[in-house]
Amino acid sequence: MIERLKWHHFVGLLGLAIVVAGTWIGLFVAPAERHMGDVMRIMYVHVPSAWSALLCFTFVFVAAVASLWTSRKRWDAYMTGGIEVGCVLTALLLVQGSIWARATWGVWWDWDVRLTTSLVMLLLFCGVLALRSFIEEANRRATWSAIAAIVAFVDVPLVYFCVRWWRSLHQIQSSPETVNSAMVLPLRLNAVAFLLIAIWMIAIRARIELARLQAEDAPEPEPLAIEER
Repeated sequence: MIERLKWHHFVGLLGLAIVVAGTWIGLFVAPAERHMGDVMRIMYVHVPSAWSALLCFTFVFVAAVASLWTSRKRWDAYMTGGIEVGCVLTALLLVQGSIWARATWGVWWDWDVRLTTSLVMLLLFCGVLALRSFIEEANRRATWSAIAAIVAFVDVPLVYFCVRWWRSLHQIQSSPETVNSAMVLPLRLNAVAFLLIAIWMIAIRARIELARLQAEDAPEPEPLAIEER
């Protein structure tokens, strides 16, 4: 019997539909940028990847605090799912940013403050996942993972505000007033789509992790007694 679709599946399917619409508008309807031309169209996936990654890690911070406060496995599972999805999105934005940098700056990588803090953010949260793999006892693993995630979150505001605080090759965050109105729609559509897809992936990953955590607590079956004849 086919399992009934749960709420997160509808969220994910809606996100996929919106990202198809937003990407199509960005590629074929929105105009090319005056100076960068069609290269700028990568913005329609690069910027939503960055926004969603930062939101994922913000959710991780909330889940980590809740995990420490309540000691509930559900929050530990949500934290793990958020970290994994956030790391995937951060890796995507770094790859997309490198492609963009090669076309506009002439290099694949530059130790610009935005690029550097984003790379550090990825490494910090990957470190949290690595820490989880080394701790076998469930309660200690949840506690230390939550503490490490809270420490790693310190870099998240740096990633967002660094272009305002320090001189950077990246421009300061744009607003609808500074972007062509024809470019705003696909950017907003993909921002919503990436967020919905991230929620979908976190929910699925959290369910898997929660089932694994519950299986850890399940008592081991007693060995079958063999009757001698």
